[in-house]
Amino acid sequence: MDFFKRALELKSETVQNRRYLHQNAEVGLNTPITKKFILKKLAEYGVYAKDCGYGICATLGSGAPCLLLRADMDALPMREESGEIFSCENGNAAHTCGHDMHAAMLLTSAKMLKENEHLLRGTVKFMFQPAEETLTGAKDMIEHGILRDPTPNTALALHMAAGKMMPGTFMYNSESVMMYCTIGIMITIHGKGGHAAYPGLAQDPIKTAFRIYNEVTDIVHKKEGVILTIGKIHSGSAPNIIPDTAIMEGSLRSQSEEELNLLFGEIKTAAQNIAEDTGCHAQITRLFESPALVCDKKLTEFTVKIIENMNLPNFSAITNMSACASEDFAYIAKNIPSAFLYLGAGFNDERGEFTAHHPRVIFNEDALPYGSAVLAQCAVRFFEYYRQ
Repeated sequence: MDFFKRALELKSETVQNRRYLHQNAEVGLNTPITKKFILKKLAEYGVYAKDCGYGICATLGSGAPCLLLRADMDALPMREESGEIFSCENGNAAHTCGHDMHAAMLLTSAKMLKENEHLLRGTVKFMFQPAEETLTGAKDMIEHGILRDPTPNTALALHMAAGKMMPGTFMYNSESVMMYCTIGIMITIHGKGGHAAYPGLAQDPIKTAFRIYNEVTDIVHKKEGVILTIGKIHSGSAPNIIPDTAIMEGSLRSQSEEELNLLFGEIKTAAQNIAEDTGCHAQITRLFESPALVCDKKLTEFTVKIIENMNLPNFSAITNMSACASEDFAYIAKNIPSAFLYLGAGFNDERGEFTAHHPRVIFNEDALPYGSAVLAQCAVRFFEYYRQ
């Protein structure tokens, strides 16, 4: 079966599905419009599906072994500025990480595999996951049984790469950490508010926040391979009021979970000491966390060999790819042997100037047949992995 040829035949449908999801972007765990659409499409394709926590689990085939194919489907809480005619209009969510592409590709692969279910020598499980951006969706679906009844033996996921990476380019890492572990941090500083004209009668949480920011970033800058980004600071309501509280939110990243936890402790101690010194009180909490993504070497190389043998146009492979970003597919990879690959979805012109999470990012829809075909081909061929 030539899945790439069939994916090209289905490209307009895949594009249509992707654009609907894009235009109706939703954030976090609860994505009712997205879920309703995906369940409707799976039913049209004759694929059995059901709720799995806040996500969707669908299955094809029967018996062992079992392969899990995963796509995330949530967007980011930001305004889109891509200029696409199908841009999300609500202003509160945008698919600037390509999860709409991931979900559309997996839908098409499910359709193609249903058409060729006789080729399956086991079970294929489809995981449509929310809340990857908050690193809580995979955990929710694991808690609700995505890795049970039946238990997958292996898992595969694809992720779009925007910017200058062209369709046909695949990036992977079979040797070491592919994506960093992370901890989301919130520092809440409680002070004493007052009149802006009399700062000596207040304990200013904003001044304390600046001191904490400088101290904790200095701590991290002394550590190699560690990244701290404060992406949100909120305090105050007027220029002539000293507020009671200030809130800082950010993320801490490293290849080592042990190092990350030790560093979180250092940051917590530093923030509390500075706050105490200024007459304030600092509360530090974890917003989210995710382990490092480490792919199974043998399975990843088997996956790449399958893709190489598909003779895809403009195929190229980039090895030992490593990203400082995080991915909660890592929770799946900690439980079962898994492979995770990036697929180019960028442009060689001005549209390739922007990468994921930028409001003006644009993803190349020519990449959709590549992803759909690879997911389907791997589903058929992965069963050979257990018969080598």
